[in-house]
Formats: sequence, C-alpha cells, structure tokens
Amino acid sequence: MSRSAMIRRVLVLGALTALGPLTIDLYLPAFPDIAGDLGATEAQVQLTLTGTLLGFAVGQLILGPWSDAVGRRRPLIAATLMHVVASLLCALAPTIEVLGVFRVLQGMAAAAGAVVSMAVVRDLYTGLPAVQLLSRLMLVTGVAPVLAPTLGGQVLQFTDWRGVFWVLAALGLGLVAVVVFGLEETLPEDRRRSGGIADTVRTYGSILHERAFVGLILTGGLMMAALFGYIAGSSFVFQDVFGLSEQGYGILFGVNSLGLIIATQLNARLVRRVRPQWIVAGALVAASSAAALMLVFAATGALGIYGIAVPLFVILTSVGFTMPNIPVLALARHSRSAGTAAALLGAMNFAVGAVSAPLVGAFGSGSAVPMAGVMLGMSVLAVAAMFLIARPRHLTGLEPDPPITGQTPPVAPEPHLPRETATAGRRRRLGRLSPDRAHRPATAHDTVRDRPARQRSRWQRSRS
Repeated sequence: MSRSAMIRRVLVLGALTALGPLTIDLYLPAFPDIAGDLGATEAQVQLTLTGTLLGFAVGQLILGPWSDAVGRRRPLIAATLMHVVASLLCALAPTIEVLGVFRVLQGMAAAAGAVVSMAVVRDLYTGLPAVQLLSRLMLVTGVAPVLAPTLGGQVLQFTDWRGVFWVLAALGLGLVAVVVFGLEETLPEDRRRSGGIADTVRTYGSILHERAFVGLILTGGLMMAALFGYIAGSSFVFQDVFGLSEQGYGILFGVNSLGLIIATQLNARLVRRVRPQWIVAGALVAASSAAALMLVFAATGALGIYGIAVPLFVILTSVGFTMPNIPVLALARHSRSAGTAAALLGAMNFAVGAVSAPLVGAFGSGSAVPMAGVMLGMSVLAVAAMFLIARPRHLTGLEPDPPITGQTPPVAPEPHLPRETATAGRRRRLGRLSPDRAHRPATAHDTVRDRPARQRSRWQRSRS
C-alpha cells in the first residue's frame, strides 16, 4: 500500500473513532443549561451521560456481529445515519426523559465507528502493523475527549445546548460521506458469517469460552474503569478540595491526557522490541503501584496536590500503553469474527466504566480518597485478571494466525547447508564414519565410497 493510501485510511478510521468521544463529551459544558431549560436536576442530567455509555456498550454488541455478517461498510453507513437522526431528535427533545432516551439511541449509533474501525484494522493487519495502526488511532481516542468539552464550550458561545446536537448531526452527515467515498470494503464475502441470531449467540459463546480472551477483556475493562473513576472524581478533587480554577483544572486534565497520548505513540516503537503482553503487564504493575501511592498521599495529605497529580499522570500514561495492545492480543485469533470479538471488548470497556463512575460519588467528594481507592481497586483487579486469567506467557499477538481448520499448514523448507556439512551429517547419522574421520570435512571420494555397495556402480566398486 502506498503511503498516501495508508494516511487516508488512518484519517478515515480516526474520524470514525472520534465520533464516539465527541458524542459522549461534546455536550458536557451544557449540563447547567440543560438542567435549567428542561427543569431537571443535576443527577437527571448526569443520567443522560450514563445512558449514552450504556447505549455505546449495547450498540457494539449489535453492530459487531452485524459487520461480520454483511461486511463493514453497510453497518457503518446505516449506524451513522441513525446517529444523525438521533442527534436531531436530541436537539428537539421537550423533556429530560425524552432526551435520555434519544441519548441512548445516539450512543448505540456512535458505537459503529469504534467497533467497526477495530474490525477493519483486524481485517487488514496482524501483529506489529496492527499495533502500530491502533497506536495511531489511540491518539485520536486520547485527544478527542480532551478537545470535546473545549469545542462544546466554543459552540455554546454561538448557540444554546440544542445547537450542540445540531453540530453532532452535521458531523454525522460528514462521516457518512467519508465512509461512502473514502473507505473500501475490507471483509470479503467468503469470510463473512451467516446464520442469524443463533450463529451470533454461538459465536459469542465460543469466544467467551476462551480463557485468554476473557482475561484480556476484563483487563481492558478494569483499566477503563480506573480511567472513568478519574474522569468522574477529578473535577471535584482538584477544584473543591485543592481549590483549582476551571482553567487550572483544564490545564491539569490536558497534561494528564498528554501523558496518555505520548504513551500510545511510544508504544508503536516499543512493541518492535518487547512483546505487547509484557508491555501491558509492566504498565499494569506501574499503574497499581502509582494508585497505591496516591491513596497513601490522599489519606495522609502528604505532598498536597502533587501527591495526587503525579501518581495520576503515571496511571494515565500506563493506560496509554494498555489501550493499543489489549485489542491486538484479544483479536489475534479471531480473524473470522473480528467484529464480534471487538464488540465484546468495547462493550466491556464502557459497561464497567459506566459502573465505576458512580462509585466515586457514592463514597463522597470531600477528599481524594474515594477516587484514589476506586482507581487502586480497579488497577489491582486488572493485574489479577492479566496474570491469573489471561496469563502473559500463553498469549500471542505478533504471531501469524493459525491455519483455518481443514487446511494443511505450509511446511517451511529445510535450510540450505553446504555439501560437505550435509554429507558429513548424513554419514554420522548412518554410523559410517569412524571417530577419527567424523569431524574432518567430507571429500568427494568419501561421499562415493561411504554409500552402500548396492548404490554404487561396478566401476565405482572396482575403484574402491
């Protein structure tokens, strides 16, 4: 593939991947306006975000198997069009309940970009190229949540909260054009799965019976839960407890996200020398250690804001090393059901994340202890899932796919050896060399004379 084609593919897949974070985070600055306009409480408005996350998880479970059955383009186009319709309905919502319902629908539609993009990468690449491309896509995943609230704030300078959803509808229309004209079909018909709902259920069951896959999706989901615990609690911790301004908190949030972004890009180089499973294992140990230190500093008040900010930076940087590698490891042996496997992986990430966010608030927001405790618990559980269930020594990620059942794997040719070495080795195995001649180079005379008598001509026998 030419460099221009590769860049175009990365841009297309990156734009599709960005739709999910933009859908989730673009309207966050409008929460007070939504509550005032629709007469809702803060908790009701926050439930629309939880509904979006749950819709995002459920949408992946539906769209992943669908893309395995009919190809990648049609589900992308249909789901993105549904995203446009859902965005328009959100903009016209008369009550907070109606807005919550349409946000679930919007999250389900936005899931197509995430799950199908990952399946497209698995269709086209394995091993090191897949890790490198996913590292580039993780750059988008890291940047979009940081920029989305800022972009939402800029949109609110020109319109009200309903205008945010008009912008999301316009973005969806643009992505439909991107898919139609910029993304070719990557799943050939002979690799598509057929069988309807029953086949989908069987596929899910067979994938979930694989121990390594279950361990990896648990690891990824728990690390995502730690990330959502940070997102849910950091604004209260740094603004209410440590007294940072909104601008100061925005800068701190951006610095932490910068660590995640840098890690994803370093991973593309590091994976050339270190297997991805060991990168994940090391990142998990670093994250859990940093979370333990953060909990100690939060409980004792030692080092003040630095005792919280520095461990947080280490944790988010560690997440940057896990995000690109876990999908490659989890999808390594599922080329024929990449969409279904990617759906399970993404659904676990957002389902566990949606559960972990309320845990931080449930333990109060008067200190950094609840946030640090949730992040420590999730990271320690991720370490346990990786080492006890997935087991890094048994994982594959950069190796080629195993042959499809029924096909004979290709036999590698024997290495070419010099004539003297091959001949001497053959004679040693046959036991026809005396000890004093076993280690000297074979000559042409030795080669002929040491053959069995019946394999030599009469002239050769008379000569010997």
